Amino acid sequence: MAMSGGRDDGEPMMEMNTTPLIDVMLVLLIMFIITLPIPTHAVKVDLPVNSKTPQNPIDSEKNKVTIAADGAIAWNGSPVNELTLRQYLDTTAGMNPEPELHFQPDPAAKYEVVDRVLAVIKRSNVTKLGFIGNEQYRNDF
Repeated sequence: MAMSGGRDDGEPMMEMNTTPLIDVMLVLLIMFIITLPIPTHAVKVDLPVNSKTPQNPIDSEKNKVTIAADGAIAWNGSPVNELTLRQYLDTTAGMNPEPELHFQPDPAAKYEVVDRVLAVIKRSNVTKLGFIGNEQYRNDF
């Protein structure tokens, strides 16, 4: 690194010597680079398992529609909305022989949700419908 030697006329040098400052900055930079942890290039990712046969949510013998207390609708244990429920019901109505449909609302479920689901079931022309869990109400009346 170059250092200025001043002028020949004997006047004092008015410039600051930056060489030691640059040297200290370079040493600090090297120390920070050395103390950095070694980056790991392996990233663990849980990938989905590809099954050879697609999962069919419709059982050929019996299917179960449940309604939870919060109003969530489930088809064979997996949550669905009313449109998907209608698609599943239309598929089962066209099967030969038609599978049974078990309907089980939670006792704390709102009547409005139960009524909407029953209307979807009626519009899909399902002929084999059974209410599951009615025995829990036998002592209420």
